[in-house]
Amino acid sequence: MNTTNFITDNFVLQSDVAETLYHKYAKDLPIIDYHNHLSPQLIAEDQPIKNITEAWLNGDHYKWRAMRANGIDEIFITSSATSHKEKFLKWAETVPHTLRNPLFHWTHLELKRYFDIDELLQPSTAEAIYEKANAILENKTPAQLLEDLKVEVICTTDDPIDDLKYHQEIAEKGFFTKVFPTFRPDVLLMISKPSFSVYIEKLAKCVGFPITCLEDLLKAVKSRIEYFDALGCRLSDYGLEKIYADDFTEDQVNAIFKKSISGEEILTEEANAYASCMLVKLCEMYHEKGWTQQMHVGAIRNNNSRLLEQIGLDAGVDSIGEFPVAQSMSKLLNTLNLNNKLAKTITYNLNPSQNEVFATMMGNFQNSDYPGKMQWGSGWWFLDQKDGMEKQINCLSNMGLLSKFVGMLTDSRSFLSFPRHEYFRRILCNILGEDVKQGLVPNDIEFLGKMVQDICYYNAKNYFGFKTK
Repeated sequence: MNTTNFITDNFVLQSDVAETLYHKYAKDLPIIDYHNHLSPQLIAEDQPIKNITEAWLNGDHYKWRAMRANGIDEIFITSSATSHKEKFLKWAETVPHTLRNPLFHWTHLELKRYFDIDELLQPSTAEAIYEKANAILENKTPAQLLEDLKVEVICTTDDPIDDLKYHQEIAEKGFFTKVFPTFRPDVLLMISKPSFSVYIEKLAKCVGFPITCLEDLLKAVKSRIEYFDALGCRLSDYGLEKIYADDFTEDQVNAIFKKSISGEEILTEEANAYASCMLVKLCEMYHEKGWTQQMHVGAIRNNNSRLLEQIGLDAGVDSIGEFPVAQSMSKLLNTLNLNNKLAKTITYNLNPSQNEVFATMMGNFQNSDYPGKMQWGSGWWFLDQKDGMEKQINCLSNMGLLSKFVGMLTDSRSFLSFPRHEYFRRILCNILGEDVKQGLVPNDIEFLGKMVQDICYYNAKNYFGFKTK
């Protein structure tokens, strides 16, 4: 393969209008990354990462899946039995075979933006790239990497019982990038899991009082929401197979909860009633605090039980699921709306066949509370690539108001993933440039430029209301 990097100034941009929109209006905007899985501990400790393998391959299930598909032995992917360099060389061996997979674009964007590397990563260039990247990383801390790409805000994903001490340390250090927690209470919904009662005990210890009934549980959750809010949290999140919206009474759910913490088996219909109740109660609390609630829906997880046992959760063996969602989403949002307790909401679907379902459902509950209050979110996970972003942008344009969209996020565990915002911005500008070329929208650069800036930065800045001063 040719060794020259193809990431030019006008990568993805296929018209003069697209080039102008990107370079004049989008390129230099700060980044608000309102959903990711970065480690607040690593940011707070602020020590150089030193090794591109740690920065790139540790925890990156996208790359793990590609390496497995290329026939790489697991010992070079997730095992601690091989060196950082050996793993990197196996990744370099895989990269040429990722052509037309988003990893090919992401890899070379990141090499260019963080390390000014203009060579394609492949076996013949791997040694030199490994040494150059490591030499740069040994002088770069996570906070510096974030500042280099003008990341103004990131929101991590945090358990309700997290003490958030690292967020407090980060705030005290006064980094350029503001780091806020996100309240992720998935575990509170999963009453049939064997670990549920153990988690409730941990929650009780965290809040300082026993949890013996539903009223105690809701009091404890509210206490934790207050704690998160005081430390700048403005978002919640769920990762759900489906949205729970079964009928329930609080007396019924209280009995189910007591049954669970006493060690009795929970039936499926009981688990669904309990989860439905908790989802409504949590959403009502978010509305009270003025938070935005996010719902990531549709992953079928841990499909490969052999790798799950060998590696644990997040082993890279999740995929797109097929779960009906329209009726339950409608019921949940309508219930909250009837009681005037529907918070700002962003939904993300993993199954692309549900694009129009999600886009139109959000439109049902827009109101004058806030422009674009109900958001259909950016392409997520397997849809976080050029084709997925284009389809999301086009579908949102057809079904709603693209101009009110709060834009891109990384959903990543890597400090080197922020060129994904650049990727999105280039794709957005190219779509609008193509529209101008075809005579579908006015050739009004100032108007289109303002729209681009709003989608890439200002809409999110205004929508979430982070305290960045």
